[in-house]
Amino acid sequence: MTSSPNDAAPAAIDIQTLPKISLHDHLDGGLRPATVLELAAAIGHDLPASDAESLGAWFRESADSGSLERYLETFDHTIAVMQTREGLVRVAREFVEDLALDGVVYAEVRWAPEQHTQQGLTLDEAVEAVQEGLEAGAAAAIAAGRVIQVGQLITAMRHADRGQEIAELAVRHRDRGAVGFDIAGAENGFLPSRFAGAFTYLASEQFPVTIHAGEAAGLDSIQDALVAGRALRLGHGVRIAEDIEIEESDEPGDRPDDDEEVGIANLGRIASWVRDRGIPLELCPSSNLQTGAVAAFGETIDAHPFDLLYQLGFKVTVNTDNRLMSGVTLTGEFELLIDTFGYDLGDLLDLTLNAVDAAFLPLEDRDALARHVAESFDAAARQASA
Repeated sequence: MTSSPNDAAPAAIDIQTLPKISLHDHLDGGLRPATVLELAAAIGHDLPASDAESLGAWFRESADSGSLERYLETFDHTIAVMQTREGLVRVAREFVEDLALDGVVYAEVRWAPEQHTQQGLTLDEAVEAVQEGLEAGAAAAIAAGRVIQVGQLITAMRHADRGQEIAELAVRHRDRGAVGFDIAGAENGFLPSRFAGAFTYLASEQFPVTIHAGEAAGLDSIQDALVAGRALRLGHGVRIAEDIEIEESDEPGDRPDDDEEVGIANLGRIASWVRDRGIPLELCPSSNLQTGAVAAFGETIDAHPFDLLYQLGFKVTVNTDNRLMSGVTLTGEFELLIDTFGYDLGDLLDLTLNAVDAAFLPLEDRDALARHVAESFDAAARQASA
């Protein structure tokens, strides 16, 4: 096989400067610790630490528990400081500024407006405030010589009964920043079919849907997301790997430096459907490990089925989930995959183009974004080899 510039080892390239696509990143999981402290002081909200460094450490330690339920408890503090227009605008603006610094050129930011009305904001006012902040962050990035485009994924909470209301909210803002719909929260016991009417409404409005599935719950959750939810993407979806059986084989691995024995993969019906139809998986490596989503495969990052799914041809994408709680960046997640699975620049390009193709953008915009990404990767590879 003839090598290309993108087969280069990423070690000589600053991964942070490469254009990235972020599809699974929660607004209330991406605050700066210093901002949490300032906003909490303004409203009299008690925090478990009194300085930014200690507070950041508390979030990371609490999230790294192996339990999704414990992981979600950390959001009590971030959501508490996001109840005013000013708070939402600031958090959204800083969110985008931080993404741009990390090399993200397109992002879909998911959040649940229904959780941000405790101080009197209406749902529409909350969405408008976040949009104002996102636009201010994008403008600040442009002023600093960076380019980023951001859209909102309006999210309904699974345990609440506001699916139809939030779906209508999302559609109402489709030309004012909203690009898709999501459901999030406790996955076990709250299948997407709980919101079947809302998903039918969204389909009738041709409004895109991604659904948290295959994280805390398994194949039933994924199946229901595909059927009742009409999901175009799976939020996490990592437990689709539980529908794959590996038979031992004496054949060498596909990679030139892989001398280990590999297995023959037998895909179950759900896994085959997801792979063969190119339904994107919004994988979040560090978060998946921290929440126990991949506990069936092991307790270390090298046991994460990311590479298995990638090698089998699933449309996998790389995401952060909650940058504050997991203590990660998208650059860091790519570097983690390089260190763990030996990916080269071509692999990173493949993963990034998967995310471009999965983005809730018009075809023309995705084509333009794909060209920008490919050209930037090629330029980085040429510069590294010069």
